[in-house]
Amino acid sequence: MSKTRRFTIRSKILLGYLVVVLLFGAVLLVLTAQINVLQKENDFISHHDLEVHNLTNAIEKNVLNMETGQRGFMITGNESYLEPYSEGLSQWSSNYDQLNALISDNPSQQQSLQSIKAHITRWIEIAGEPSVDLKKQGDQAKVVAFFESDPGKTEIDLLRSQLTTFRNTEIALTEARVTELARRSSTLLTIMYTLWGIIAALSIAAAIVISGNIVKTLRDVMQTISDISKGGNLKQRIQVRTHDEVGDLGHETNKLLDEVQEQNRVKDQITGIATLLQNPTNLEGLSRLFLNELAMLFEVPYSVLYYWKDNRLLRLAAYAGDGEKERSLGKVSLAPGEGLVGQSAVEKRVLRMNDLPQNYIRISSGLGYTSATSLTVVPVLFEGRTIAVIELASMKPLQENDMKLMQELTDIFGVSLHSTVTRMELQQLYDESQVLNEELQAQSEKLQSQTEEMLSQTEELQMQTEELHMLNDRLEIQKSAAETSANELAVVADQLRTSSGYKSEFLANMSHELRTPLNSMLILSEILSENKNQHLNSEEQNYATVIHKSGKDLLNLINDILDLSKVEAGQMEVDFDDVYLGSLPEVMNQYFLKTAEQKKIDFRIQLQSPLPETIVTDEMRLHQILRNLLSNAFKFTSECEVALTISSMSLTHPVAKDQETDVIAFSVSDTGIGIADNKLLQIFDAFKQADGATARKYGGTGLGLSISQSLATLLGGSISATSREGHGSVFTLFLPLRRDEPETMNASRLFLNEVATTTPEVNKLPSLTSEQSDVLLTPLEEALLSGRQVLVVDDDIRNVYALANALEQYGMNVISAQNGYECLELLERGGVTPDLIMMDIMMPELDGYETTRQIRERLGMTQLPIIALTAKAMKEDREKCIAAGASDYLSKPLNIKEVLSRMKLWMNHETLEI
Repeated sequence: MSKTRRFTIRSKILLGYLVVVLLFGAVLLVLTAQINVLQKENDFISHHDLEVHNLTNAIEKNVLNMETGQRGFMITGNESYLEPYSEGLSQWSSNYDQLNALISDNPSQQQSLQSIKAHITRWIEIAGEPSVDLKKQGDQAKVVAFFESDPGKTEIDLLRSQLTTFRNTEIALTEARVTELARRSSTLLTIMYTLWGIIAALSIAAAIVISGNIVKTLRDVMQTISDISKGGNLKQRIQVRTHDEVGDLGHETNKLLDEVQEQNRVKDQITGIATLLQNPTNLEGLSRLFLNELAMLFEVPYSVLYYWKDNRLLRLAAYAGDGEKERSLGKVSLAPGEGLVGQSAVEKRVLRMNDLPQNYIRISSGLGYTSATSLTVVPVLFEGRTIAVIELASMKPLQENDMKLMQELTDIFGVSLHSTVTRMELQQLYDESQVLNEELQAQSEKLQSQTEEMLSQTEELQMQTEELHMLNDRLEIQKSAAETSANELAVVADQLRTSSGYKSEFLANMSHELRTPLNSMLILSEILSENKNQHLNSEEQNYATVIHKSGKDLLNLINDILDLSKVEAGQMEVDFDDVYLGSLPEVMNQYFLKTAEQKKIDFRIQLQSPLPETIVTDEMRLHQILRNLLSNAFKFTSECEVALTISSMSLTHPVAKDQETDVIAFSVSDTGIGIADNKLLQIFDAFKQADGATARKYGGTGLGLSISQSLATLLGGSISATSREGHGSVFTLFLPLRRDEPETMNASRLFLNEVATTTPEVNKLPSLTSEQSDVLLTPLEEALLSGRQVLVVDDDIRNVYALANALEQYGMNVISAQNGYECLELLERGGVTPDLIMMDIMMPELDGYETTRQIRERLGMTQLPIIALTAKAMKEDREKCIAAGASDYLSKPLNIKEVLSRMKLWMNHETLEI
């Protein structure tokens, strides 16, 4: 239809909106003018009146400052009182000029302001300047006489009265302006409401006119559609009389009716064909019927249908063939992908060819023949699988609507074809089942006779079953007794676990109670043995050395007892990781090279090739075992040598006897006193040595080898010993090169309850070599620590005394607090600013954990180094201390070298941060 319209709906709506917009524009112009006037009045009040009031107050303040400064100077003679006088004297004139300019439109107020100026000037002339000059001249009698006469008082009183009158007048003018502004605002609101009413009336009138024009046409269209829906007559059409969008709606509705009518026609055709396809009972009849319907519906003169069977396309039916000619229409069999038919089956899509060459397909009749010009190949799909292909030849190409109808028909034919095939297969299976049924009936008769024979055997089996039931009853009784025993064993096991827990807690508490006094004894004895101030003679220094050595022996005994208790309780933890064998010689030399030099015996470590670079084991436990073995070797050897040899070898597997396993052997040999053959086994028992004389001569507790053997077992290895009395001994630690099963780590982790640890964690600090061990601090390090303030928080005065004496020798200032509350009080007062805090954990009332936490969180001292100290060294204590906010952790008894090393570390951190 023509694009030209006289007056469209859009034009009508735009016209209405345009009218409303124009009206609103007019209203906005009026309102803008009024608002501008009000804004000017408001600005005048906000700026002019406020400035007038401020300047009035400023002038009054200047006068008061001059009067106050003048009187203060005359009374005290202090020239600082002249500062407000001078400031007021210099400012009042400029304030007057500004105020006079602001009230230039009010002559009466200007006259009042001039009078005020005259009084101010007169006061300055008769009172201000003369009095200041008199005071500066030092004539006190004239000053007193001036005060008695006070010539400026009258001027000041008049000045105050005139300023009050001037201010009240300005306030009255401001209120009048505000009242006028409110009246104009009310008038503006009235104008706004009036204009809004006019615009609303005009908008409603325009909307009624435009909507009436649109709705009238739409009502006609709706009435026509309603008549069509009620009557069901799709041939009726809407008569379009308008040339706007409503007219377009009528035209589109008529097109929709045409399309619906066509769809109903197609549905009727599809329904009829689907009904016909339900009748045939064989594939050939069904295919021929479908080709006939396609020929009539699409005017297709030639067609052929191929059925997919056994991965081949077999010709099943054809249309327009006669006699022998029908059989020759199309190939009998095609492979997938062969020709257009095979390709369509593989690709599952329609293939079309138009403008075929002459005589490609000849369509014949009784009168003659002609050539087809279009070829269409359509696959028949069922559930996404090709089951047949139809090839159609026609005189003209099929239209798109025809192809859509063809697709729907092939979908229906695919379902019918699959149903027919299924029915045929079921019929075949039914026939076969009938034959099998007859055979089964014959076999059933044979089975009947066999069943009678089995009945007699069943009676015998029943008797045997009764005997088995009796046997099961006896087994149930035995099972019940076994369960009772298992429950009793479980109770005993719980009691053993409880007892083990009590023992672990007792040992942990014992560790705390022993280490606390031992800490102060070791520190003080070490200070005495060093004798830096030369207060002790050589014999007293030897006494202190003996005390220090005895304390260390006691500490080692505590550690050995705790290790033994963990082994017995099955609570020793192992942590498997890669251990570098090449680092062992350096570590062992650090421990024992100085001992070898002191005893004047050779100490050598030999790595025999080939050796792997690493083995998987617990490095700390490996070092502990080797230190025990080497300590024993040096203890019982007075001459010749001690050697550590590391080699790899193969041993018979302990479980699979026919297999060998690779191990690493750590052999510690010595040329010491040796062990008798009948004593080799008992030395691995706890608290056992070769004989009493050995214990008295060489000392020791007899725990080292017992603990080492248990640790070796946890690591998956063992320790063997060979010895010849008077010639020396060889102890060999065997560790597997590889762990057999991943579960080995879980099996070895028997650490169910935490017990006291015996090895302080010092991995973060560099170890001291034998050459460095005698020198605790270099001059630079002493300068770093000298003068530093250290706060020691501990409830045990012995520890405080020992630690303070040790640190003060290096120039440090030590402050002590007896508990956590005292520590927090010192820090809160601010009188103490320590560079480092040594915090004891086990304290009454407020322990070290909570004290550290409050220092970090409440006091906000996040950068202050705090080293936690405890004698109850549980494995989880380090994590708890760090979590509470501690910077580092040390277990008692303290080693002064280790304390200084930690302090150097954290002082360096602090210096670097600064």
